[in-house]
Amino acid sequence: MQQAIPGMTAQQLLTQYRDGSLSPLEVTRAMLDQIKRLDGDVNAWCLVDEETTLRHARESEQRYISGTATGLLDGVPVAVKDVFLTPMWPTLKGSKTIDPKSTLDKEAPSVAALARHGYVPLGKTTTPEFGWKGVTDNPVDGISRNPWDPDLTPGGSSGGSGAAVALGMGPLALGTDAGGSIRIPASFCGIVGLKPTFGEVPHWPSSPFGTLAHAGPMTWTVEDCALMMNVLTEPDHRDINALPRRNIDYLDAISNVDLSDLRIAYSANLGYVDVDPDIGRALAEAVAVLRSLGATVVEADPGFVDPLAAFGHLFYSGAANAMRDLGKQKRELMDPQLVAVAEKAGKLSMLDYLGAVNVRNALTERMAGFHRKYDLLLTPTLPITAFRAGREVPEDWPSTRWPSWTPFTYPFNMTGQPALSVPCGFDGKGLPIGLQLVGRRYDDATVLRAGAAYQQAAPLTHRRPALFGENA
Repeated sequence: MQQAIPGMTAQQLLTQYRDGSLSPLEVTRAMLDQIKRLDGDVNAWCLVDEETTLRHARESEQRYISGTATGLLDGVPVAVKDVFLTPMWPTLKGSKTIDPKSTLDKEAPSVAALARHGYVPLGKTTTPEFGWKGVTDNPVDGISRNPWDPDLTPGGSSGGSGAAVALGMGPLALGTDAGGSIRIPASFCGIVGLKPTFGEVPHWPSSPFGTLAHAGPMTWTVEDCALMMNVLTEPDHRDINALPRRNIDYLDAISNVDLSDLRIAYSANLGYVDVDPDIGRALAEAVAVLRSLGATVVEADPGFVDPLAAFGHLFYSGAANAMRDLGKQKRELMDPQLVAVAEKAGKLSMLDYLGAVNVRNALTERMAGFHRKYDLLLTPTLPITAFRAGREVPEDWPSTRWPSWTPFTYPFNMTGQPALSVPCGFDGKGLPIGLQLVGRRYDDATVLRAGAAYQQAAPLTHRRPALFGENA
């Protein structure tokens, strides 16, 4: 039986577009039908405009008919997180404080790159207000939910994108990550998510979270992640922090699944994290798989203390920065917890902030030294699986703020390193577990290569959430 369209990867779609067995219009209609069927359960989308989406699909179909298909993604539907500027659609960032008209006719670098490659824009996916936390709910769109259990959170801040990909509402999605916001929903939703090296994917306008913030792909497979990276890394002069273009073919980079040249460190807890036993077991099984692929894998902690306080100073100062021009009337329209953390951060002194910068610099230096010995660091993506939706932290959690339950992600926003989350199993409740592979700065190719080899050896891609239906 032929695979149902919503379960197909971008690479599979492109193959069938080229041989004429599928058309972009047929595929796009199937994705839109999937959104209609399932989004009421998870609230992954804040904007769907069928007329515009189908127009792009028809244009792509005509290019294939005339033999003028363009770029690497012609006709592939893509979900766009509602923090990326799209010229035809407003970008509200989950906030009632933004004038929709003020965001039109502007295009983020990632969106512009996708357009050059013929993508079909499916719509905008949900985010917490200004992308400020690791779960997804906001004053405009309400609560987004986990595709494996709608009572639970999909994570955040790219939670809508994570749920959309897991449920086959789109094979590819854009996300952003300033403390884990691609990798958290990738882990909770059972998909692949890459936080690239800072600057590898151009991003504009600059994030209020500054150099903590990365843009990147969210996909069902590492192969599709590499395909997206070939598109998203194209240059854009508007990002003053963008790296010089290196023209790396990430699809070619993942073709070598022999990992015998790699030395990998694994750490179950970074020396200080309490980890759910099911997650610890999944990590141990992943280590065995990577060893079977030829890699030398040894247990080793990087040896840093938890940089949570410094991260909080840097991150929440970004939240305060995003709100610096908003008066009392607009703040009353906002997520009150966002307002609270921003107002607290606004009381930090310059020396408080620079002290956090010092911690960041020391951490970056330590990891650079660590990666002189090890090509990759392997950790869980998260120490827990998904918890109840509508909460910032799990019930009975000792802290009230989200970074306290994502200690494996935010350190590597501080260092700017590439970090990939790949599904590596399920806990006793059937919820996905993520494996994180962290590489040295600028070596995204090795991170993707190891992730692709792991996924090929231990694939979970056949397993979709029950909501998806029988034809996964």
